[in-house]
Amino acid sequence: MKKIKLLFRIGYVYHKAAFDPVIEHILNDEKYDVWFSLDQEKKRRFLILDIPFQNETIEAWKKQGYRFTTETRGFDIVITGDTLRNAAEYGKTMLVFLNHGTGIKNILYRNLARAANDKYQIFVEGPHRVNSLLNSPSLGKSEVHLVGLPKLDFLLQGRYDDTDKLLRRWRLDPQKKTVLFAPTYKPTCLYTVKDDIFEQTKQFNLIIKLHPYSWMGKYAPHRQHRIYERRVKKYAHAVLLPFEEYNIVPFYAAADTVISEASSTVFDFLVTGKHGIVLDLPCDRMKHSDGEALLEIDNRDFLKGAFVHIESGNQVQEAIEQSLHPTEEMKQKASQYREQYFYKPDGRATERFVKKMEQLFAEGNHFNIP
Repeated sequence: MKKIKLLFRIGYVYHKAAFDPVIEHILNDEKYDVWFSLDQEKKRRFLILDIPFQNETIEAWKKQGYRFTTETRGFDIVITGDTLRNAAEYGKTMLVFLNHGTGIKNILYRNLARAANDKYQIFVEGPHRVNSLLNSPSLGKSEVHLVGLPKLDFLLQGRYDDTDKLLRRWRLDPQKKTVLFAPTYKPTCLYTVKDDIFEQTKQFNLIIKLHPYSWMGKYAPHRQHRIYERRVKKYAHAVLLPFEEYNIVPFYAAADTVISEASSTVFDFLVTGKHGIVLDLPCDRMKHSDGEALLEIDNRDFLKGAFVHIESGNQVQEAIEQSLHPTEEMKQKASQYREQYFYKPDGRATERFVKKMEQLFAEGNHFNIP
């Protein structure tokens, strides 16, 4: 039987976190001929030069048997974490879109609008996303399928439950509660809380996970990571995860609460049953260069009543205590949000994803045809 030639078009290293459970599943299935591509990983130097960057993680993947290619044609299925700028170059193929980052940013809809003539099979995490896409003029020819979020399967399966080991690896104290600070790069609170986040968490472990763009210098300045590299040296209770630590999901298990503003981290963390903290931003004034709002949902309203909302860094310590001791009303509200945003968070989203993908492929009429 001819094998299905499948390409995981990763784009950036950090996109792979969304694919990992699917990659494991498909690599163990003999009917697939699996390849990988990584075509966007670059760091900006001297303000204008984008230098291709191949870190040690990629070399480790090659040693594990991952086969990388620069070819775009000849694949039956292409799985991507973002829309493709050059979808026509992939020829007739089934384009499978598995979003690299869920959340409240509107970049998904903006990118789809630019790719109106391309047909993607979009796999989404919950009822909210289904409704948003089906009611969006950006959907175009693409189709939407509800399966849950494969990215979180390993977490929900308990694979990351040895949190003591993870904390000791980063020289943190397993006896303390752990705060995960995961700001996005735009719109961001990292400038606002750069001192408070350290000073007000001294009784806890503090894990700082910056967005990869905060390290790369292209979409955000290098000073974003330098601010935290300088400060973290002064605080024994804190660790700044390096750029190479691409997968945030294990840290969801280790964290007792999360602090962010508009990162997909806040969205994902809802699944854990724990409560987080949202630093409110003046989102009505935050827009793309063309005047469109940065966020689909105003972050001042997102998960309101379930997660703690604050307006400044000096509220961090009190907010942590609130998130660690949620009221019954907060728990009930969080449960309602989970039903709205996530479909069956049972650790089996990958199975549903692969089953549906194979069904669509067998039907033969879901291809993107340039």
